[in-house]
Amino acid sequence: MSALMKRALWLAVCLKRSYHAGIFSSLHLGLEKSPGHRITFLRRYSSETGKDTVDMSLFPVENIRNFSIIAHVDHGKSTLADRLLEITGTIAKTDHNKQVLDKLQVERERGITVKAQTASLIYNHKGTNYLLNLIDTPGHVDFSYEVSRSLSACQGVLLVVDANEGIQAQTVANFYLAFEAQLSIIPVINKIDLKNADPERVENQIETVFDIPKDDCIRISAKLGTNVERILQEVIERIPPPSASTQDPLKALVFDSTFDHYRGVIANIALLGGEVCKGQRIESAHTKKVYEVNEVGILKPNEQPTHKLYAGQVGYLIAGMKEVKEAQIGDTIYLHNQPVEPLPGFKSAKPMVFAGMYPVDQSEYNNLKSAVEKLTLNDSSVSVHRDSSLALGAGWRLGFLGLLHMEVFNQRLEQEYNASVILTAPTVPYKAVLSSAKLIKEHGKEVITIINPDKFPDKSVVAEYLEPTVLGTIIAPDEYIGKIISLCQTRRAIQKDLIYIDDHRVMMKYFFPLNEIVVDFYDALKSLSSGYASFDYEDAGYQPADLIKMDILLNGNPVEELITIVHKDKAYTVGKALCERLKDVIPRQLFEIAIQAAVGKKVIARETVKAYRKNVLAKCYGGDITRKMKLLKQQAEGKKKLRKIGNVEVPKDAFISVLKRQTDK
Repeated sequence: MSALMKRALWLAVCLKRSYHAGIFSSLHLGLEKSPGHRITFLRRYSSETGKDTVDMSLFPVENIRNFSIIAHVDHGKSTLADRLLEITGTIAKTDHNKQVLDKLQVERERGITVKAQTASLIYNHKGTNYLLNLIDTPGHVDFSYEVSRSLSACQGVLLVVDANEGIQAQTVANFYLAFEAQLSIIPVINKIDLKNADPERVENQIETVFDIPKDDCIRISAKLGTNVERILQEVIERIPPPSASTQDPLKALVFDSTFDHYRGVIANIALLGGEVCKGQRIESAHTKKVYEVNEVGILKPNEQPTHKLYAGQVGYLIAGMKEVKEAQIGDTIYLHNQPVEPLPGFKSAKPMVFAGMYPVDQSEYNNLKSAVEKLTLNDSSVSVHRDSSLALGAGWRLGFLGLLHMEVFNQRLEQEYNASVILTAPTVPYKAVLSSAKLIKEHGKEVITIINPDKFPDKSVVAEYLEPTVLGTIIAPDEYIGKIISLCQTRRAIQKDLIYIDDHRVMMKYFFPLNEIVVDFYDALKSLSSGYASFDYEDAGYQPADLIKMDILLNGNPVEELITIVHKDKAYTVGKALCERLKDVIPRQLFEIAIQAAVGKKVIARETVKAYRKNVLAKCYGGDITRKMKLLKQQAEGKKKLRKIGNVEVPKDAFISVLKRQTDK
């Protein structure tokens, strides 16, 4: 027998052995539970990718815990999430694990979480493997809608409080979000390793403000990993499993979604009944469209495909959704021809700030439109309305939850979609009660909402104007009370409450007009309190107000993007400040520029940008005075003509900065 034939027979025997070994090992692995933190894997064959997949059938509902981490900004949510991922073996333990769940570039640059992220952890407790679905949430007030949506997929929360700073404004707001959702709350006191940490004082604050016993608090250091494993044990013992059953028909809640350029829409789902797997035909309760499931899986924290997802579990689903409108946040998914009662979904986000967005070059309009649609799928709290401007062309009027939200959205457009945009000055939504029968008939209603100041109706056709108000919560050291009260009074605030939460910290509640705080109140508050004060607000409805529209004129021509709605009592102050700031940003020309703030036909403030002046008398060394007068007269007439034909523009990157006030004295 030739050497070639011997070689072929040897290869055939080896392949046959490996085939039988593969079948045996897969059967063996499918039946046996592995000890410790490890979990059973099944090997996928045929045309599939060959990746290991987790057998989700090993986790009945009673072995599942869904929880979120909520806290004020910079109290250690993302650091705690990193340690939990390391302890459960979800990620390798290295010194480079920082903000693992903060996947966006803007999050890493700013050091804050702006998008809730999910990760599935597998942890062995008393000999039983548990599936822990963790959602890391943002901490800034502008992203509270992300928090409320995340809580809908959970049965409990970790309320993290800094051992040095204590309870802050957003801590209070997040607590009440979880309390109203009837979730189990586990208070965690973080950063006990800091030199000035005082966990006992923070425990007293938690007991006073939230009525949670001190003994329920867990003291940890997320940075060092101190006592972090106890959190996993408490999650299993104190947070109930989800109330769901695999015997029920499929019912899945879409609580988040992202867009992938190659696979289309990826929907994050929480299964409240039944099971879902590849190949099933599903239907959307919102669009009534039918899809075939291409892939399901869990996030660890990257996408990990699985054969199935079962009731009570949280994961992702890809079903060939190509249009961003098909993945509605809050939608219910069920099997085709097996409809179920749709879930209530989420309350629509209520935009607090509106701004115009336009492409720098109108030829980029369609590309920017596509980018905005894909980004609003990932951030459903942004509202979009078509708009146009004489100066800037076609664009949109976008609604945001706050100024930081607007800045982050703009930054994500630039980083993720390479889109350059012009943002106009932010404004808040006002309402007007119409008195003109013609206008009521035209709009079809008596009360209209104004999101574009240019559309602000005249006083002659309005019975009254309404402005949005918020209930603001300020927590600060008591030594700054006087300065903070003065600041609030200058912003037309009405005090509702003042409570000492311990010997040195006070919690104040004020009713604010939204337009007084939306642009720069937070900056002024931080400046006055040396950075120690924190601020949070919630919607408090609309109140009547004496409002007027103020135009900004450049050489008599109105600047549409700087039209401002102000209270009548503050018109002169705001107009004067706007003119002064515009004087600093508008470059000098060969002619004089008059900057005016006007209410109707009345000019209430003015600043002047002086012209560049050529010394036309430089070569006149004497002679008749009439010669000099003639030269000066000719120069003045030339400047006058230039002023008529000159095109004065505000620099397009200055619309927001111009509206920011100087720090209140």
